[in-house]
Amino acid sequence: MTLIFVVILIALVFEYINGFHDTANSIATVVATKVLTPRQAVAMAAITNLIGALWGTAVAKTIASGIIDARIASQEVLICALLGAVIWNLITWYAGLPSSSSHALVGGLIGAAVAAAGDFSVVIWSERVPGYWYASKGVMWKVIVPMIASPLSGFILGFSIMGLLYMLLRNWKPRTVNAFFGKAQMMSAAGMGLMHGTNDAQKTMGIIALALAAGTTEGRLDNLPQWLSFLRVDTPGAGQDLAIAVWIKVTCAVVMAAGTAAGGWRIIKTLGHKMVRLQPINGFAAETTSAMIIGLASHYGIPVSTTHNISAAIMGVGAAKRLNALKWTVVERMVWAWVLTIPVAASIAYLLTRLFMVLGLMR
Repeated sequence: MTLIFVVILIALVFEYINGFHDTANSIATVVATKVLTPRQAVAMAAITNLIGALWGTAVAKTIASGIIDARIASQEVLICALLGAVIWNLITWYAGLPSSSSHALVGGLIGAAVAAAGDFSVVIWSERVPGYWYASKGVMWKVIVPMIASPLSGFILGFSIMGLLYMLLRNWKPRTVNAFFGKAQMMSAAGMGLMHGTNDAQKTMGIIALALAAGTTEGRLDNLPQWLSFLRVDTPGAGQDLAIAVWIKVTCAVVMAAGTAAGGWRIIKTLGHKMVRLQPINGFAAETTSAMIIGLASHYGIPVSTTHNISAAIMGVGAAKRLNALKWTVVERMVWAWVLTIPVAASIAYLLTRLFMVLGLMR
């Protein structure tokens, strides 16, 4: 019983870190363009992330039952998975690199599960639902392909939207453009915060639901007092997704919003200032692009990286101005962080799980 609460506590710590680590996703551009002050931007991001986190559970169900075999997801495995993600998040936050909390969590789950099972058979690589053209589960279709396709789409769409705006507004005065898009960018930044909540906050919901389902199966929750009976979660049948309780959604949403309110100024500086110089029209194009892609991914339960999306959109917007507007040394550091996130988080979780086994803390 105590171990389950430890998993929930670490999961909420991850959610809090995810909040301040990924705050930059929705407010870096609006701060860089000086449309909102940092305090105003953080407050807006916290509110919109809270609302978005309560909106749907498709991504949470993917994390809970679409990455690894739920039967291997013991409390110890989940602890090591979460610690692997948290450690990598803190490393990249300290370095000011906008890496993906989503991919860190997926990497952690894979590394811990493989270490516990001794082979890769516990990883769900690809699993289709008969009658549907898209894969419903699996690391390949819900993680690897979107990891490449979503930032590429963000770059192309950001480039295209920015190019279209340049063409349509070529006769506008700069002062008029800045005034109009200064107001429009508040809407696009709010939309980005909302979409961020629909995707990122749900990942921890899935972990907590998975921990409680495992605890129910293991019998750890058999002797709960009546007032704690809400902790019991039924294991889903074959082909079914794990249900996400309302209290899990509310708790994760509030913790994500609290983390968002704490801010993540190192990463905000990288996205909003170091990579390319932004004007309100650029910020509007980047945020609109990213919100559209993340919203589509959330609808299909795909845990994409909001970090990758907004970063790629900013690159596309900057490239539409001119290619040398981007600071390519900063871009290179970011790409390396993207590439390394899943394998490094998986390696950390793998080593932690093996350490737990050597110390006799898990079978």
